[in-house]
Amino acid sequence: MDKIPADCPYPGCFFCVMKEANPSKRRASVLKFFRELPSQDDDGQVLPISGLWNTAMAHPNDPEFINLGIFECMAALIWKGLKNRRWLSHDQNIYIPYYAAHVIGSYTMNMEEFAERAVRAGVIPPLVELLRGRLTWVEQRVAVRALGHLATYPSTFPAVADHGEVLELAIQLASSSLEIVYSHFYQFVDRRLGYHCDLLTRGMGGAEMESRKAEEWASQLQCWSLQLINCFAFKPEFLHDICKPEFLAKLPGMWGGLVNENSPAGVGLLRTICQSKLGRGHVANISGVIEALCNIARSSDDWQYMAIDCLLWLVQDPSTYHKVIDKIAPTLIDLADISTLGDYKRLGDTIVTVLQECMQQNGNSRNSISSHTKEEIDELLSFKQKLKSEKNMPKEDLHIKQAAALVVKLEGNSLFSSGNIEGAAAKYSEALALCPMKSKKERVVLHSNRAQCYLLLQQPLAAISDATRALCLHSPLNRHAKSLWRRAQAYDMLGLAKESLLDAILFINECSQSSDPDLSLRQNKVPDYAERLVKKQMRAAWLFRESSLKHGGIHCEGDASDAFGQEADDSEWETVSESDGEDDERREADDETEWKSGGHREDAYEKS
Repeated sequence: MDKIPADCPYPGCFFCVMKEANPSKRRASVLKFFRELPSQDDDGQVLPISGLWNTAMAHPNDPEFINLGIFECMAALIWKGLKNRRWLSHDQNIYIPYYAAHVIGSYTMNMEEFAERAVRAGVIPPLVELLRGRLTWVEQRVAVRALGHLATYPSTFPAVADHGEVLELAIQLASSSLEIVYSHFYQFVDRRLGYHCDLLTRGMGGAEMESRKAEEWASQLQCWSLQLINCFAFKPEFLHDICKPEFLAKLPGMWGGLVNENSPAGVGLLRTICQSKLGRGHVANISGVIEALCNIARSSDDWQYMAIDCLLWLVQDPSTYHKVIDKIAPTLIDLADISTLGDYKRLGDTIVTVLQECMQQNGNSRNSISSHTKEEIDELLSFKQKLKSEKNMPKEDLHIKQAAALVVKLEGNSLFSSGNIEGAAAKYSEALALCPMKSKKERVVLHSNRAQCYLLLQQPLAAISDATRALCLHSPLNRHAKSLWRRAQAYDMLGLAKESLLDAILFINECSQSSDPDLSLRQNKVPDYAERLVKKQMRAAWLFRESSLKHGGIHCEGDASDAFGQEADDSEWETVSESDGEDDERREADDETEWKSGGHREDAYEKS
C-alpha cells in the first residue's frame, strides 16, 4: 500500500488497507496483515478484529478472507490470549479471543469448503481450550458454536471427534450452562465483568438489559452445546456416552426458553437419539422422558412433530413398544385427528395405522397391552370405521344425526348453566357419539365444552385430552382459543408451567385476531386473567429458576423480583365463556359446508 491517509496514525491500518482501490494491492496487504497481527503487541488491535467480526456476520459466504489466511490468524490470536495473560489484560485485548472464535464460527456455518480450510488452519485445538473454560463462559459460548458448525459436515466431523473430550465437555456444558451463567454473571450485578457487559449490550443498556441478554446467551450456550452433541448422536459409537440416564432425564427440560424459541434444544436431540434402536432402548427405560415427550407431542410447541416422531418410533420398535405402549397410546389417540402438521401429511392416519399394528403385534406377543389401553385403541378404530361408513350414508341421515347431536349439546349447555357439571359432561359425550365425524366444527365445540367440565370437576388429565382433541380437529391446527385457554389451566393444575405458558400465550394471540366478542381484546388490552397466568408461568418456567433457588436469588440494588417480573396476584382466574351456547348456535350453518367440503387428502405421510 503506497499511501496512508493523513488522518490515520497507524501505518498498515486494516481499515485503510480495505480502502485500497487496487484489488491486488489490497489482497497483498490483507495477507500481510493476517500474518503479522498475532505477533504484534500494539494498542488498538481489538478494532480491526471487531471489524472482521462484523464482516464475517454480514458476509459469511465471502471467500476473500478465507483465501488470505483469516483462520490461521484467528487461531493464533486465541492461542496468544490463552498463553499470554499479560497481553490479554492489556488495553482491550480481553475482547480478542471472543471475536476470533466468533469469526471462525460465522465463516464455517454455511460452507463445508470453508470448514475444511478452518480445520487445516488448526482452529480446533484452541477452540477446545476455550470449550474447557480456560477463559470464561462468554468464550465457551462462541467456541461451542464454532465447533458445532465444524461437526455438522461429514468431512470435518472426524477432526472434531478426534478430540475425545469434546463430547464430554459439551454434555457437561449443556447440563450446567444455565447455572454457570447465573452464578458467574447474573446473580451478582456489582461483580459483573465489564467486558462481558459490553459484549452483551454493546454499551447500549444498563443492568436490566444485561440481565435480559445474559438469559438469551445462557440459552444459546445450552442449545449450541446440544447442537454439538446432536452431531455425535448420529454416530452409534457415541450413543453410550450420550445416553446416560441422568443426562437423558434432563433433556426435555432443556427447551431454550422464550428467548431462544428457534432451537429444538433437548427434544431435537431426543429425536436424533430415537432414530437408532440403541437410542430407543435407552429412552424407553426412563419413564420421565416418555411422559415429557407425551406432553410436548400434545402441546402447541413448534417442535411438536419431533416429539410425535419419537413416540411413533418407540411404539413401532418391537423391542420397546411393550415398555411404552400404555404410556404413549393415550397421547397418540388424542392426536389421531391431525390431518397435516408442517410438512407431515395425513399424520392422523399414520397414527391410527401404527396403533392398529401394535394391536396386531400384541396378538402375536407374550407382552400384552393393558386392557384399558386396548379398549381405548379399539374405540379409536371404531371411530375411524364410523368415518368410513359415513361416506356412504345419505345426506339426509347425516343431517338428522347432526340435528340430534345439537339437541343433546344444548341440553348439556343447560345443565352446565344450572351447575350440573357432571350431567353436562355426560350430555357432551352423548352428543359426540351422535355427531357425524365429518362435522369437525361441532366436534371441536363438544370436546372443548367437555374439557371445561373436566376442569371444574378437577380432572386435568381428562381436560387436557379433550382440549387436545379439539385443537387437532380445528382448522388451523392448535388455534382454537377456548381450548388453548382450558388446556393452559389444566396444565397449570398439574404444575406443567412451560406447557401452560405456551398455550396461554397462543390464547392471547388468538384473542387479538378473533371476531368473537367474548374473546377479542378490548382496547387492545390483554385480559387480566390471562395476564396473571402468563406472569405466574413465566416465573415458574424462568430459565434461571433452578439456579436461583440453588444459589439464593439475585443480589442487586432494588427489587430482585424485577429480574423475572413482578409478583402478581395468583388468586383464581375466571374462565372464558363458560358455555359456548349462543356462539355455537351461530356456527351451526358452517357444519354442512364442513362435511361437504371436508375429505381425506391423498398425500402420503412424509416429511420433505
